[in-house]
Amino acid sequence: MRMFPRWLAAGLTVLTVTACSTGGTSAAPPATTAAGPLAGVCPATVVVQTDWFPEAEYGAYFQMLGENPAFDGDTKKVTAPLVDGGTPTGVQLEIRFGGPAIGYQQVSAQLYADKTITLGLVSTDEAIQNSAELATVAVAAPLETSPQMIMWDRARHPDVRTIADLGTTGTPVLYYQADTYMQYLLAAGLLHAEQVDGSYDGSPSRWVTSGGDVAEAGFATSEPYIYGNELGEGRSYDVDLQLVADTGYPMYGQALSVRAADKDALAPCLAKLVPIVQRAQVAYLTDPAPTNGVIVSAVQADAGSVWSYSPGLAEFAARAMRERGIVGNGPDATLGNFDTARVAHMIEVLGPVFAGQNKPIKAGLAPEQLVTNEFVDPSIGLPAS
Repeated sequence: MRMFPRWLAAGLTVLTVTACSTGGTSAAPPATTAAGPLAGVCPATVVVQTDWFPEAEYGAYFQMLGENPAFDGDTKKVTAPLVDGGTPTGVQLEIRFGGPAIGYQQVSAQLYADKTITLGLVSTDEAIQNSAELATVAVAAPLETSPQMIMWDRARHPDVRTIADLGTTGTPVLYYQADTYMQYLLAAGLLHAEQVDGSYDGSPSRWVTSGGDVAEAGFATSEPYIYGNELGEGRSYDVDLQLVADTGYPMYGQALSVRAADKDALAPCLAKLVPIVQRAQVAYLTDPAPTNGVIVSAVQADAGSVWSYSPGLAEFAARAMRERGIVGNGPDATLGNFDTARVAHMIEVLGPVFAGQNKPIKAGLAPEQLVTNEFVDPSIGLPAS
């Protein structure tokens, strides 16, 4: 979960997008057709809780919105008939925004606080952390690899190639205090306690003030583009980065998840819905431009938000997800399935971390309690590029 805005407009950011709405609620979406493969099987409105504002990482879900989606800037959501390749499925889809919209609460906590939510986006480390009291099961992984990363300025750090290299130089590393992976990087000796600073709030101000001398946590799908193109006043930085996943922290980011106790009751719905999500992710990555327009419009409809999202950033994010393997088929030909060995490794890594924080995980936690492939269609994957 992104606990704070990844970048703020505090006099540093210049955007050129013209809002398509002045906020509030747009016209209601057309009524859903009564017939369809999900009608009577899934809830009449399938509610997906995201962990941040609309962005390209949620492309699969925005791809599933039918025509004339209703953007609600007051309640922070977008609603439309749920479609599969443009064909109505007989139910509605409601995508709810996260981050500030839910008080920066973890999605797993929001799932339990609001039982009208059908599915939420929960990363593996969050699921492990809350396994004892807020148990969730991930039913699909639209993202093969988490986009979380640490970046640095190429010009100021020409010899740095990896996060471990940063550790040898003592370069200050700014990160969000709530980012669990930092405890792993410290325990593994890749970074050192004296060089990391958890007070980072997402603003580029310290980077700019230092002239790019510091390193920063963020997302490979956003900050590299923002720092190269959207800081304004002639500021532009050529950054390099390493994904945290490539250091031995292979979590599934923003996995589509349900409350553990609800999985069996939702099974008939999930058996039909998860392949639709898989197809939507393939369709989005194949031609992201139309759906990116919907994502940008959803952000613009939230007129009072601190979050801005430009068409250029959306385009960059979609390309970065494909090129960096953030979305992909993994070692097989299937998009969206889980490798339980990866999940087992995450349990092994994070068990001691959470125990040290007096937040013990569920005793005897096994990967099968956190993820399932039973609803994933193994025949659906990205075509070879």
